[in-house]
Order: sequence, then C-alpha cells, then structure tokens
Amino acid sequence: MAPETARIPGLDDDATTLEEAREAARDCRRCDLWKDATQTVFGEGPAGATVVFVGEQPGDQEDLAGRPFVGPAGKVFDAILDEAGIDRLKTYVTNAVKHFKFEPRGKRRIHSRPNAGEVRACRWWLDKELGFIRPHLAVALGATAAQALTGKALPVTKMRGRMVEREDGLRVFLTIHPSFILRIRDAADKEAERMRFLQDMKAVKGLMR
Repeated sequence: MAPETARIPGLDDDATTLEEAREAARDCRRCDLWKDATQTVFGEGPAGATVVFVGEQPGDQEDLAGRPFVGPAGKVFDAILDEAGIDRLKTYVTNAVKHFKFEPRGKRRIHSRPNAGEVRACRWWLDKELGFIRPHLAVALGATAAQALTGKALPVTKMRGRMVEREDGLRVFLTIHPSFILRIRDAADKEAERMRFLQDMKAVKGLMR
C-alpha cells in the first residue's frame, strides 16, 4: 500500500486559489494527453471575471505558448470580441481540455478532438476554475465545451444562441467555436458565419450587463 504522503500529480490537490490551481495543473496526469503535449495550457484572466469563455482544447500555437486562444482561431475570437465591445482582458478564457491532442502528419501536428473520457477527466480543472471565479455567465464555444460545462451532449448548432442553466445555477450560453469560421472555404459563407458569431457575442455583451 502506498504511503499516505504519495500523491499522483493532478489527481489530488489542496489549491485554495485560482493561481494555486494553475500551478497544480502544470503536472496534471488525470489522463494520458500530457505525454505528447508540450505543457498544460490553463485558463487566463481575472479571478473576478463575470464571464468565462470555454473552448475545446489548446491548438498547436497554444501548446507552444502555454496560453489559450493565441492561434488563428484566437485572432478571430479577439477581433470579434473587440467588435462586440467585449474587453477580453476583463473576461476569463479557458478550454474544456488543458492539453493539446493531435496526430503527427509529417512536420505538422493536426488537431484531434478529445474523447468523452478526456473531457470528463479534465472537468476537474474546469470546475476548479469556475469554483474560484464564480462567474455570472459561461459561454460554451462549441460542442466539447458545452459537454464539459453541462455534462450533456448538446446539439450546439441547433441550440446556438440559447442558454441552459446548470444545477448550480450557472447560465451557459451556447455558440460555435471560432475555428469553425476558419474552416469555411466560400468567402460569402465565411463572412455570413462571422457575422452570426458577432451577433452571438453582442448577445453575450448584453448578458454581461
């Protein structure tokens, strides 16, 4: 039997602040994604943020930088937040899964969607973040984020723009992940989707008041 002092990183911690949780997450071993990822990518933003944006997982650039939403999708996200009148620095931005899951393809690392077990394992950290921040609103950017926040598989494209309430009373606004806009090839369709996402963010801005 292991001694009482033995601890598995990320399976137990006594963090009492958001910063302590961030430090504890650096050595997380709750699932196997840490083995190939460069580092844990924890959320960032003020501990008193009124809104928390939740994406799916870090991408290639986020994995290298150690910060969420700094890659191509992050640039789209920042630009649209700015147009909607939302100051990202006053919000908290994180992901459902804190390690980059990918498939190597030559010199490139191609994003691979986290499975339900990985989302469930990492919900430990998301719940920690929400518990310390206690936001008025959470925004699920995509289906993985919606599942992490609600514990349910929700049809985000059909429920987009709607709000669901968790058992703890936290309201969750459902929308797409900004990476969806980047994957659209037709210029007119891309612009139309961008405008829809902008309208979603304007709705979030109204809910923040």
